Amino acid sequence: QVQLVESGGGLVQAGGSLRLSCAASGRTFSNYAMGWFRQALGKEREFVVAISWTGDNTRYADSVKGRFTIARDTAKNTVYLQMNSLKPEDTAVYYCAADYRPYGLGSTNTHGYHYWGQGTQVTVSS
Repeated sequence: QVQLVESGGGLVQAGGSLRLSCAASGRTFSNYAMGWFRQALGKEREFVVAISWTGDNTRYADSVKGRFTIARDTAKNTVYLQMNSLKPEDTAVYYCAADYRPYGLGSTNTHGYHYWGQGTQVTVSS
């Protein structure tokens, strides 16, 4: 059974940092693109960042460029999201996602992913 488990969320003051982790089990995701999305209360789920199966290509939402960094550790089957200079508008539940098609670049759309984690809450206070 494929499972994605996020961790690392929490409460932080504006300007602070958090690092989210997404640990995959049930399948090796080294050949698959991964992504992070977020959903604020009362809003639709939105794209944050994606990383290709090689790790060489990344795509960031304009709202997080220069502040967030995605990385993957294929040996640990884990994807990380380093979030710096956090703002109150970054407050949301953050979801990790995995493509089910191999060798992808990483979609900016939720429909490009088949597997999802349960989410981890990030709250940024002003």
